Amino acid sequence: MILGIPNGLLHCKYYPFINKFFSELGAEIITSPDTNKHILNLGTKYCVDEACLPIKIFHGHVAYIKDKCDIMLIPRIMQLNKREFICPKFCGLPEMIKNDIPNLPIIISDPIYAFSKSSIKSWVKHTGLIFTKNYIKINTAYKKALESQSNYKIGLRDKGFTINVALVGHPYNIYDNFANMNVIKKLNNLGIGLLTEENLSDTQINSESKNLFKRPFWTFARNAYGFSTYMAEHKRIDGLVYISSFACGIDSIVIELIKDKLKSFPILILKIDEQTGEAGLDTRLEAFSDMLKRRCAVS
Repeated sequence: MILGIPNGLLHCKYYPFINKFFSELGAEIITSPDTNKHILNLGTKYCVDEACLPIKIFHGHVAYIKDKCDIMLIPRIMQLNKREFICPKFCGLPEMIKNDIPNLPIIISDPIYAFSKSSIKSWVKHTGLIFTKNYIKINTAYKKALESQSNYKIGLRDKGFTINVALVGHPYNIYDNFANMNVIKKLNNLGIGLLTEENLSDTQINSESKNLFKRPFWTFARNAYGFSTYMAEHKRIDGLVYISSFACGIDSIVIELIKDKLKSFPILILKIDEQTGEAGLDTRLEAFSDMLKRRCAVS
């Protein structure tokens, strides 16, 4: 059985678990390549216009591999933390894909509650039974997948730069170099080091999030707000770059909360969609870099 895994959305962060789990079950795995122009074009062709860029890109990854596999994983991720949810589009992602893209293979779309080892067991069991009826094999695959994920380290922590900036946003916006037009490389070339939220513990992030008037409903919102404000208030960064998908409802609120908290702290908001021009982005990055350098020289 050939299993197709679209290389979009949170695959960048959790692919060690996914790949190890299914390979241990005996599946032959095919993954779509990194996002490119062809995949983006496929996504804009099949996806509704109102969707954000990451969802369109995911459609493109699905369309790219749908004819190359017998079964495909469309993760219906519900929760990554207790009492929190992620973007609602994740909850209905399988239905979006089924209604937008024709001639799909069999879809794996069981809901994923990943806030604890026990909470994800239901998904592990139901999904594993598609590939084998051997419960021992499923449990062994699960344990090896957990180990593979725990050994995987993601995140940016550049060293040797005099100016350092927090790179904030949903993981798939930060780590998809095509979608963000190589913003990491561009900032490094401008002499700016980058740090991402993986450098802080949940305790540190939560210490800032608790200052909000109510508990954040969205996991991405809590992470972005807690990471940004903690790094700025503890003087670990000189500025902040927030990569946001155009029309993202969660980001539109979180960005304003961060601005309100940090007041005059240097913040650059980069809105991305399929129409974003690279020349305009380069100009904004260069202007932000010049401003940070002048500000640091004065202080």
